[in-house]
Amino acid sequence: MKTDDFDYYLPERLIAQTPLDKRDESKMMVLDRHTGQIEHKHFYDVVDYLNEGDVLVLNNTKVIPAHLFGVKENTKAHIEILLLKNIKDNTWECLTKPAKRVKEGTIISFGDGLLKAKCTAAKEEGIRHLDFVYEGIFYEILDKLGTMPLPPYIKEKLDNPDRYQTVYAKEEGSAAAPTAGLHFTQELLNKIKNKGIIICYITLHVGLGTFRPVNVEDVTKHKMHSEFFTMSEETAQILNKAKAEKRRIISVGTTTTRTLETIMEKYGQFGKYSGWTDIFIYPGFKFKAIDGLITNFHLPKSTLVMLVSAFASREIILNAYQEAVKKEYRFFSFGDSMFIK
Repeated sequence: MKTDDFDYYLPERLIAQTPLDKRDESKMMVLDRHTGQIEHKHFYDVVDYLNEGDVLVLNNTKVIPAHLFGVKENTKAHIEILLLKNIKDNTWECLTKPAKRVKEGTIISFGDGLLKAKCTAAKEEGIRHLDFVYEGIFYEILDKLGTMPLPPYIKEKLDNPDRYQTVYAKEEGSAAAPTAGLHFTQELLNKIKNKGIIICYITLHVGLGTFRPVNVEDVTKHKMHSEFFTMSEETAQILNKAKAEKRRIISVGTTTTRTLETIMEKYGQFGKYSGWTDIFIYPGFKFKAIDGLITNFHLPKSTLVMLVSAFASREIILNAYQEAVKKEYRFFSFGDSMFIK
């Protein structure tokens, strides 16, 4: 299976640069994963495709201002970092630029010394482990010094940083938003609940694993970076009951999907679990957790296109993407949505 098998033509003008004024007015393609049949709707119509008793699972991670600009203490060279994941205490895995300037022992200063970091390990692909030193509360300092880490294909400035958060974002720790959830409004969530659909939450802090490009020709040789997930006892009970009663579990986003499938693959049932996942889902994968998927339109040749191709099929997904281009859907993080049933 080749990475090029998951390529498709996308005009640059269809890459959404800004969010819509109203979150739930984005387009929604409804795709039957068995027949390939396509319907064109709006996201607020999603309630019509959910049945009483369905369980909708959302990722409640919150994006932190993970993009920091600092200087090396000795040379004053400019260093850019992206916080990827908290390894332990004050040690974070970070993506650094230019990485060649950051070696073990390098000290970087941010905000005139309000925050300092010492490199304790130099890894491949620009990854560094940094120990942070500060006084006060780390996330409050990040709010002062950091900026929202928008993906590189978004060139426009984001006027309201809250638009890169879901309305239910709660657990701080992500380097990127779980973008399938950006379409929900509180009003729409209330409508869904009122129809008898059960809503529950998991947490997966989105890091490099989700958006790192595939740089190998053979898909199976790609290595995912690990990301931290957690599931509560309450969510586990809701999901196990739904499974036992053969009710649908609808996953909102690829991050939620990877969490649910990791737990089912590892433990055979849902439970109060937390840990690191580097699960890589591509065609041939046997889904054990989900029955439906709400997602966005993903980058060509990405692990996310591979995941949705595993849930439907490569042919059905690429045909749907071709149709989305024809109908001028908006793509990627601030783009339109797809409900795969």
